[in-house]
Amino acid sequence: MRYTLALVLPLLLSACGDSYTPVDVYMAKTPECASWQEGSRFALPRGISVSTTPPVTLPDGGAEFTFVYLVPRGERALFLSREYAVTQPKGPVIAKPQLVSFYQRTTNSPAEIVEVIPKVPDMLIAGATGEETIWRVRLRVTDKLPARFDVTPPAFEIALHKYPMRTFTYRYFPDRKAYGLCS
Repeated sequence: MRYTLALVLPLLLSACGDSYTPVDVYMAKTPECASWQEGSRFALPRGISVSTTPPVTLPDGGAEFTFVYLVPRGERALFLSREYAVTQPKGPVIAKPQLVSFYQRTTNSPAEIVEVIPKVPDMLIAGATGEETIWRVRLRVTDKLPARFDVTPPAFEIALHKYPMRTFTYRYFPDRKAYGLCS
């Protein structure tokens, strides 16, 4: 039995290694980024994910963005910063969005029962009462945005490993008179 454990233990430990490879860290697939996308989901290790839909275009040329994080029971993700950045495509920061709201609820809680947090927290921790906890953040940029730009949420540390976050790509679609996700 002692020899069997000695042979099996290294195999079990190697199976626990970090085999995660991020897919499409930069959302835009083409330089034109001409295709409207209804939403985008970025999967992270341990079942954690972040997703978004097209923003609400504001009358003054700004936009309001919503990002939804899902964290399975027993998991947590530490923000490496608290900054969301709006940038030129793969370029410098052009705006720092203002936090409108950040709240959490478990997936089995009614949508009306949420805990609002006044700032971006240090980490996202799954609640114990549901299979997953939804963390929803709303951000607003009131300045006029350019025809094309990127939004990058803060990167995460999950289980002592640092992971990049997807850069979500947006552009103005004149036919829709709105900003939207593009690829």
